[in-house]
Amino acid sequence: MEFRPCIDIHNGAVKQIVGGSLRDTGDLATENFVSEQDAAFYARLYQELGIRGGHVILLNPATSDYYEATKSQAISALQAWPGGLQAGGGITPENAEEFLNAGASHVIVTSYVFRSGSIDYARLERMVETVGKKHLVLDLSCRKQKNGNYYVVTDRWQKFTDTEISLQTLRTLSSYCDEFLIHAADVEGKQGGVDEDLIRILAQLENFPVTYAGGVGSFEDLDILKTAGRNRLNVTIGSALDLFGGSMPLKEVLAAL
Repeated sequence: MEFRPCIDIHNGAVKQIVGGSLRDTGDLATENFVSEQDAAFYARLYQELGIRGGHVILLNPATSDYYEATKSQAISALQAWPGGLQAGGGITPENAEEFLNAGASHVIVTSYVFRSGSIDYARLERMVETVGKKHLVLDLSCRKQKNGNYYVVTDRWQKFTDTEISLQTLRTLSSYCDEFLIHAADVEGKQGGVDEDLIRILAQLENFPVTYAGGVGSFEDLDILKTAGRNRLNVTIGSALDLFGGSMPLKEVLAAL
């Protein structure tokens, strides 16, 4: 179990938001924290601490008036620590190499490989051909439907797909990528506890890197994640971390894992 840091960028600033509140219309989101530091500051900090594999996420779509400012922040973070961070948010075969050339170790993809609510394997294969399996992370962030099952959500967690998070889905898609990044979008940014049901599903997958994000608000939550996740899952902590105004000191988190 490893700690994976994050740098979430929205409207040109490093932020922590309530995941389910993100809206493309008006570039709106409920904010938990807005940093006075830029993205490169956090990249250098993670480098100093030797924390690899963090994700830099662009939370504005390419159609947003804020996209270029958000992208500029992301590029600066990748350049600050070449090979230490992953980049996601609106990644396509057309722009993926720009982020890799800027220093990203991997690109993180969701929306591009889903079309009309289903996995488009032709697009997935094109992405693999473009960047290589070893440089691709699939973001399978999800929300729970009324039937109690979890389904992948795309377009900054706003649109449901028909892809259920299950062991079979994880096994199938693991052949196309190097890692999974999975936000429990219903609890993301709320610091109200982890989604234990989802964690148990993810923990069924063996010998493949999976980073869980969402709801961690205390060291007790980390203990739950360790137990329910069979010590197989990596973890991202956002709003609860002291770096982002929370109560969990980063160095204590690192010592606890």
